[in-house]
Amino acid sequence: MGLIDYSKIINKTVEEIKPSGIRRFFDIAASMEDVISLGVGEPDFNTPWQVRKAGINSLEKGKTKYTSNKGNDKLIAEISKYMSRKYSVEYNSDEIFVTVGGSEAIDACIRAVVELGDEVIIPQPSYVCYEPITRLAGGVPVIINTQAENDFKVTPEELKNAISDKTKLLILPYPCNPTGAIMEKEDIEKLYEVLKDTNILVLSDEIYSELTFNGKAHCSPASIDGMKERTVVVNGFSKAFSMTGWRLGFACGPKELIAPMLKIHQYAIMCAPTTSQYAAIEALRSCDDDVKYMVDEYNRRRRLIVNGFNKIGLTCREPKGAFYVFPSIKSTGLSSEEFCEKLLDSKKVAVVPGNAFGDSGEGFVRVSYCYSVEHLKEALKRIEEFLKEL
Repeated sequence: MGLIDYSKIINKTVEEIKPSGIRRFFDIAASMEDVISLGVGEPDFNTPWQVRKAGINSLEKGKTKYTSNKGNDKLIAEISKYMSRKYSVEYNSDEIFVTVGGSEAIDACIRAVVELGDEVIIPQPSYVCYEPITRLAGGVPVIINTQAENDFKVTPEELKNAISDKTKLLILPYPCNPTGAIMEKEDIEKLYEVLKDTNILVLSDEIYSELTFNGKAHCSPASIDGMKERTVVVNGFSKAFSMTGWRLGFACGPKELIAPMLKIHQYAIMCAPTTSQYAAIEALRSCDDDVKYMVDEYNRRRRLIVNGFNKIGLTCREPKGAFYVFPSIKSTGLSSEEFCEKLLDSKKVAVVPGNAFGDSGEGFVRVSYCYSVEHLKEALKRIEEFLKEL
C-alpha cells in the first residue's frame, strides 16, 4: 500500500492559517489544575429558565424535524420585531435568515460577496475569524490598525486610506472583542460620508449589541440613513442571552445579499438546530429583564476590573461594550505572549495575548470579565503579585 503525501493534498491557504491564539491559551489552562481562566468569552450565567423550558417543551412535543432553510417562521418574525424594537431597523422576512451561531453568518456573508483578489477592510484588534475567512474565500485582508488614543474606533481618515478600487467589503466589529470599543451614531455617520459614493458593502458584527454601558445604547450601522442597503447585520443569542452552546445566530440585510448567503447556508448547513430555534423564540419574547440583569452585573464587574488593573499599575481604558478589558502591559517590558505565558506558569491565571487579535494588539492582553466577582478579585490579586515579582 502506497503512502499518501498529505503536504500535496491539504489546501495551502488552510495550512498557512495560524490556529486561534484564544484557544491555545484556553487549552493550556484546561490541562492545568487550580487555574483561574479569564481567557474565553463564555458568560457564567445559565440560559434563562424560560428559554431552557421552551427548548425542553419542543423536544417533548416531538418538534425535532428540519425547519425551513431560512429558519422557523415564528423566529424570523420575532427577529424582525427585535431589530425594530431595539435598533430601529425594519426587516421583512426575506431579509432575515437563521444561522448556526453568528460565526456562520460572518462566513456566509464573506463567501457570498468576496471573489479572488477582492479586498476586505478589517479593523484590528478584532475577533480572530475575519482575516482567515477572508483568505479562505480568496480575498485579500486590508488591515486598519486602530489606535488606543482613538478608543480603538475606525476613523474616516483611516477608512479612506484603506480603500482601493479592489475594496469589496468593510467589516465593522462593534461592540468590539477584544477592546470593548463601540462606534456611536456620529462615528458611523462620518464613515458613511466616506462610503456613500462607493459600491462597498458593510458587514456589521453586532453579537455584543446588548452589552453596552454608561447609557451608550448600541447604534446599528443599518439604522443610519443610506447605510441599510449596503449593510449585512450579524447577531445572535450567545452573548446577550447566555446561549453559547445553543449555537444560534442570524443575519439581516437587503434581500439581494441575503439570498446568496442563504444559498451557501442551504448547501453547507441545511438549517440551524430546531430545538435552539424554539428556545430563541422565547428568548426574544420574554427575556428583556434577564438581559438587563446580566448587563447590570457585567457593568459591576467591568468597573471592578478596570479599577483593579489601573490600581496595580497596568493602564486600562474603560471599555464601553462587550465583556472584555484590554489593559496595556507595555510597562512590564514583556511581549504579550511572554506576559501571558509567564503569568500562567507562575500564578496560574490565563489571559489572552493581544496580538492574537492582530499585530496592533501587541503590548496588550485581553481579559474577559464574564466571571464571578470572587473569581476576578482573586485573579487581580495574583496578577499584582506577578507584577511585584517582575
